[in-house]
Amino acid sequence: MDKELILRCKKYLALSKKALKLAKISVAKTGSLYKVAEDFQNMAKNYISDGEYQLKIGNYDIALASFSYAHAWLDAGARLGIFEVNGNTKLFTLYREVTGRGSVKK
Repeated sequence: MDKELILRCKKYLALSKKALKLAKISVAKTGSLYKVAEDFQNMAKNYISDGEYQLKIGNYDIALASFSYAHAWLDAGARLGIFEVNGNTKLFTLYREVTGRGSVKK
């Protein structure tokens, strides 16, 4: 059981890190949502960091939950539109298919 859980943790850690790298803040620094976007990114980073620690000490279930939460923060930001993710529907559940920053394919 632990082997499967460890593999799953490593998979979700890699996916979360990939999503974090891809998700770029897409709102103006002067806008009201910029601090929200920064907070979403920081939450994802913190959950990844916590998950890595939990993985290291053998708390695999908590590690997996942490990586899932990290990805969820990024996914929510992408769906909200505060992150540009280049229309990546493999890592993110976008509201509509995005064709580029600020444009939506109808």
